[in-house]
Amino acid sequence: MNLQTKIPLKPQPSNQIDYDAKVLLLGSCFVENIGQKLDYFKFRSVQNPFGILFHPLAIENLISNAVTRKVYKEDDVFFHNEQWHSFEAHSILSSVSKEALLSKLNEQIEITHEQIVKASHIIITLGTAWVYRDIESNTVVANCHKIPQKKFLKELLSVTDILKSLQVSLLQIKSVNQSADIIFTVSPIRHLKDGFIENTQSKAHLITAIHALLNEKASPNKGQLYYFPSYEIMMDELRDYRFYADDMIHPNQTAIHYIWNAFKRVWVSDDALKTMDEVDAIQRGLQHKPFNSNSEAHQLFLKKLSEKKVKLETSFPHISFKF
Repeated sequence: MNLQTKIPLKPQPSNQIDYDAKVLLLGSCFVENIGQKLDYFKFRSVQNPFGILFHPLAIENLISNAVTRKVYKEDDVFFHNEQWHSFEAHSILSSVSKEALLSKLNEQIEITHEQIVKASHIIITLGTAWVYRDIESNTVVANCHKIPQKKFLKELLSVTDILKSLQVSLLQIKSVNQSADIIFTVSPIRHLKDGFIENTQSKAHLITAIHALLNEKASPNKGQLYYFPSYEIMMDELRDYRFYADDMIHPNQTAIHYIWNAFKRVWVSDDALKTMDEVDAIQRGLQHKPFNSNSEAHQLFLKKLSEKKVKLETSFPHISFKF
């Protein structure tokens, strides 16, 4: 008896992610989960230089500003709750110093520009179609930074709004990088603060807009755009609260690992999978806690671990491990 429905997945026939790939990840907090896996296995990847961005307009804004190499100035930041913030970035970049925030914003915009130009793969994860518009400036913000909600209007982006935003993001990327493969996905994290029905409506708008983009017959980039069903795997394969964290909103580590394994089957090359096993063996070795650090057996273990490390770092100069 089959007790689980399975999303049909096939390995990507070309342009898979290997250890020569350069991966840029942008979007919701699910990006952080996949990005941490890529970091652990020592792929060349950068995730969310401006912090978590939940909706398509925030991602579009970052991509556009990075491509044009925007320089942030005093008018782009504001002071609230004893810190300086930007409406275009997550609070992880906020600072008690205005100068430090501006420096960080400009540093991260340059990093984002460089990553977009050099990326072989760009993964964009959309979290929600709900946005907040600052009433004073009439601008949709990436993050409210705990400013009172009465200062904002809450809006649901239409499918057309999202599609236009994705088209702009794509055009901006292609203006500086014609070869990058772009992988869209929708975050499996439920935004229940918006409401159960409202969350479902939001996810439906995101999914519909992405597939409208992928199905554009006249698009010259059709062969470089892809969809990975992380949301569908969570909803239709796992379908159980035992795969959620205690908040019943975020996928737990079991679910993240499950979705990561599905992503590997589709997007990671066979050669890279073998290298991942070698990286994992070293990472586990580095985390090993010996009973007796001075024993002959442990010294031999460290010697073999060092040899594995040197071999891998020689084969892939961008890989480095810290003892």
